[in-house]
Amino acid sequence: MGIFNYHLCEVEGVEKKPDGLSAQAGDFIFDINILPNRAHDLLSHQGVARELASLLDIKFVDPTPKYKVPESKSTELKIEVDSNKCRRYMGRIVRNVKVGPSPDWVVQHLASIGQRSINNMVDAANIVMFDCGQPTHVFDLNKVSGKLIVRLAKEGEEMTTLDNKNCKLKSDNLVIADTKNVLAVAGVKGGKVAEVDNNTTDIILEVANFEAVSVRKTAQALNIVTDAKKRFENDLSAELCPYAMLEFSALILEMCPKAFFEDVVDVYLEKQKTMTLAFSVDKISKILGVHIKESEIENILKRYNFKHTKDDGQFEIVVPPMRLDLVIEEDMAEEIGRILGYDKVAGKIPEINFKPKVNETYAKIIFARNKLLNDGYNEVINSTFSNTGEVSVLASASDKNFLRTNLTDGLKASLKLNQTNAPLLGMNDVKIFEIGTVFKKGGEEMHVAYGNKKEIKEATLDDFCKSASPDAFAQSLGSSLRSATPSQKHTGSAFKMWSLFPFIARDVAVWVPENIKSLEVEKIIRENMGDMVVRGPELFDEFKKDNKTSYAFRLVFQTYDRTLTDKEVNYFMDKVQEGIKANNWQVR
Repeated sequence: MGIFNYHLCEVEGVEKKPDGLSAQAGDFIFDINILPNRAHDLLSHQGVARELASLLDIKFVDPTPKYKVPESKSTELKIEVDSNKCRRYMGRIVRNVKVGPSPDWVVQHLASIGQRSINNMVDAANIVMFDCGQPTHVFDLNKVSGKLIVRLAKEGEEMTTLDNKNCKLKSDNLVIADTKNVLAVAGVKGGKVAEVDNNTTDIILEVANFEAVSVRKTAQALNIVTDAKKRFENDLSAELCPYAMLEFSALILEMCPKAFFEDVVDVYLEKQKTMTLAFSVDKISKILGVHIKESEIENILKRYNFKHTKDDGQFEIVVPPMRLDLVIEEDMAEEIGRILGYDKVAGKIPEINFKPKVNETYAKIIFARNKLLNDGYNEVINSTFSNTGEVSVLASASDKNFLRTNLTDGLKASLKLNQTNAPLLGMNDVKIFEIGTVFKKGGEEMHVAYGNKKEIKEATLDDFCKSASPDAFAQSLGSSLRSATPSQKHTGSAFKMWSLFPFIARDVAVWVPENIKSLEVEKIIRENMGDMVVRGPELFDEFKKDNKTSYAFRLVFQTYDRTLTDKEVNYFMDKVQEGIKANNWQVR
């Protein structure tokens, strides 16, 4: 298990199989997590076996010579490939087969990897896929009309899958068809039309290679997940097809010894190019951060059977067709690093200059913010979107089709709203500012806008800072990064969070003898209003009539933990009125 974990992939589970028909004594199942970059060769038993043999430096026994190659005769099978989404298509007619239960060894083999035996034809296809990684398929020859055609589906064309799912196809879905029907969705699922059953006597073996992106998009659109789709979507080498056809044919011959085989038809549109990859010992060492010896690299290349040449620390390999992951020098560094073991890469902290570099724009923002806060302004943040402007946006609300060209318009709206609530906020004069980006045809600009109900001023951030004291701004540049928050520089009172729950405002008006001062009435209200009043009592109206004075006070009720109800507020307002009446005053 350590070989997997330290050199190849993560082992997610190990299960010991009970002795019996489906396992031999001491059999284990390893659940290993193969990542997409190696799925093209390691989603197969042979792929994992080859990898382990190379890691352990032991011989891999190639099973190819053990397969009995069937004799074949000429064929009339016609295959037409009309899309470059199919790179290679191999087909073979096999006659006089007998569909039925698989031999015990096949049943046991599939059961040992958690697969259910279906029949000898399907089982043979599954064994090939799990063994070498190449998906295959079988058609009933007598249900196929004319030639096999690999093409794009017609928009709206339909096919029923082997598990009775009706699929409505689109024009970018690749399919296998004959002259009348769609027989299969390429690389994803076979169809019912040419399904093999117990009456089948003649079959067509399919071994093909399809474009990875095409298979993935089609499978996602149709919501179909299969083992074949999983392998094709991670890409496979078209060079794997001949081996899979050999293994497939040998299995069919073993289970149907009286079968007759015809020649293989192989349509290979564009052959996979032989790739080479050059790298140097020095570059590999720098990438890994540890010195790698030339002899260590050469030993790895020999263990993995890489054809290679070397010249004074420079290597060039012929990339094996199945290793689609080896493209650039960094890929080879990863390959060498994992084989040697990442535990050999010493942890070394790089030398870093931790002296912070001042971001001038950020320093100017901090300077402007601190100056305005110290001058008694409060910061607001308004929407970047506007109903007018020079730069439009593609998708937005009908009244927010543009990016703002100034901060003044938004500040005016904020002033209007805040001025309405100023008495409740305990403010006689609302002074606000905003620092933000405006968008013009010439580009983006950072602006500062500030003011009150009398006047609003706006300038670019640079102009605002230039207008301040040069010494003060220079001092701000040096200290901006030492300031954790703007409030640390602000000399005003500490910020106190406001309540997130709504307030309830209540007014009470009282007739009192003209010799009674407002403070006396306010005192009685305070004694009875409770502890939920966050503002008040505030005198907002006063007039005299017939030797009496009328005082009107406003109370604002609010809490930090809930929304108040009328019942709660009315309780205290009743107490306030009772206190007023106890002094022989009249509530208006």
